[in-house]
Amino acid sequence: MRRRSHRQQHAHTPAAEAVGLAQALDVFRTIWPYLWAFRARMGVAFMLLVMAKLATVTMPWALKQIVDSLDQAQHQMIAVPVLMVVFYGLLRFGSVFFSEARDAVFSRITERAMRQMVLRVFRHLHALELEFHLSRQTGGISRDIDRGGNGFGFLMRMLVFNIVPTLIELALVAGILLINFSAWYALIILVSVGIYIYFTIITTEWRNRFVRESNQLDSETNTRAIDSLLNYETVKYFNNEAFEAEQYDRNLARWESARLKTRLTLMLLNSGQALIIAAGMILLLWLAATDVVSGEMTLGSLVMINAYILQLFLPLNFLGMVYREVRRALTDIENMFALLKTTPTVQDAPDARPLVVTAGAIEFRDVSFAYHAERPIIRNLSFRVEPGQKVAIVGPSGSGKSTLARLLFRFYDLNGGDILIDGQSIRAVTQLSLRRAIGVVPQDTVLFNDTIFNNIAYGQPDAAPEAVSDAIRMASLDRFIDALPDGVQTRVGERGLKVSGGEKQRIAIARVILKKPPILLFDEATSALDSASEQAILSALNTLAKNHTSLVIAHRLSTVIDADRILVLDQGEIVEQGSHQQLLALNGHYARMWRLQRDERSVTPEDR
Repeated sequence: MRRRSHRQQHAHTPAAEAVGLAQALDVFRTIWPYLWAFRARMGVAFMLLVMAKLATVTMPWALKQIVDSLDQAQHQMIAVPVLMVVFYGLLRFGSVFFSEARDAVFSRITERAMRQMVLRVFRHLHALELEFHLSRQTGGISRDIDRGGNGFGFLMRMLVFNIVPTLIELALVAGILLINFSAWYALIILVSVGIYIYFTIITTEWRNRFVRESNQLDSETNTRAIDSLLNYETVKYFNNEAFEAEQYDRNLARWESARLKTRLTLMLLNSGQALIIAAGMILLLWLAATDVVSGEMTLGSLVMINAYILQLFLPLNFLGMVYREVRRALTDIENMFALLKTTPTVQDAPDARPLVVTAGAIEFRDVSFAYHAERPIIRNLSFRVEPGQKVAIVGPSGSGKSTLARLLFRFYDLNGGDILIDGQSIRAVTQLSLRRAIGVVPQDTVLFNDTIFNNIAYGQPDAAPEAVSDAIRMASLDRFIDALPDGVQTRVGERGLKVSGGEKQRIAIARVILKKPPILLFDEATSALDSASEQAILSALNTLAKNHTSLVIAHRLSTVIDADRILVLDQGEIVEQGSHQQLLALNGHYARMWRLQRDERSVTPEDR
């Protein structure tokens, strides 16, 4: 069976393991500041919770008074039962009303806290270095955030709406039975609950590995589907629809098997919980019936105990499900928090200052860099780009050209040397100010699935519509846009697939025009275009580069013949530099590359 090395399945990370007590406490410590910000609301919600539970546990007592009064009056309607019936009705209304009011007060806390936490994760992901995003699969990360956010909301709702109320009710019921009846009643209640909780915890811990396996396979399946759909064209190019479906179905089959295991273990858990509850109810009712027969207890007391049993064990049965889901939610939240614990390798220095660009001079000073220590990419490289100058960097594939662009933009930190802009080390200034000063036209412009207008306005989101229109004209996009039925409101599709390569590059140029940076970086901006589109784009690029310091990474030498200086890179070192004519006169690396590309252009399509 064929395999694709670039599509590795998710590895089991520590965050995917069981969340123990220490991790659970860590989760709660992380969550607590979000809740404490709403402490006044939390206090009101807790008061409403207590009032709801007091009304709930008083209802069986009121029911006992009604039954006993009717029994003593021999069906004679007197005032006491009538008043007690009204009181009982008010208690039932109060129980529901206070619970609903509590939910309404606390829902704002949960939703706002969840919003702030997910936003924090989103911001953190954007703060992580490029290497993190190149090595992770977006589908899996998206799933982790989605499940983590939902898990956080579920955890908060269950704690406030189910777990804490049930524990309060349990304590109140046990106290009432202990004060009014034999200690055996309270003891049976507490022992049954203790056994129930112990069984639930032990069994849930056992089945948690099946839940984790199901989650893991769910992420893998989702990642596989997203990866396949994002590479739709590649799938079509190689007629691999059946292969993709087979791989996706294989993941689905593993997920199906894992889900079946979770269902079977859930059946065992629910059956065991039901057995414990049934045994406790039998013991309590048998003890109460015996006391009624012996005259130690009234019929109303029996009714009250029965009501307490139903009132207590029904939510307790639900509490078992809540514990399982809370345990799962903690695991999901821990997976999301693992993203927050990932420390960016590229960070601002503690005393970092904003970059101040006065002239726009760029200097690479003895720069060395390697993605992996055993394979250096850039070796002690030094050069300078004077203000307003256009410097091109050319060389064979793998020579380190695009790496220089990534280092200037500080996607990676240097292994040695320094990069300076107007004498300021890029490691001594804030990343935000550095990247604000550089406009990039990349080789592969990826557009958002939005309108042309919004994609261009992304260069400066708060720009006026008139400024966007000016950028469109300067990038020579106006005629193309005017020919579209929806004009600038035309949607470009997923990753901009509905527009051509040349149009995408013009949109990228318009973005940079709108950004108005003092330094421009062209990273093989025309290498994917045909000759006609290349010339049109070059004209737009030259217009853009006027009065700017420009660094041009180029594969096609014909695009940089007008550069003030051309640097020839080979294996991370500058082997030649000079103007186009000077380099041709040297008859070295550059001249050989020029002759090779010229010969390729001279071959007609028929000859090929």
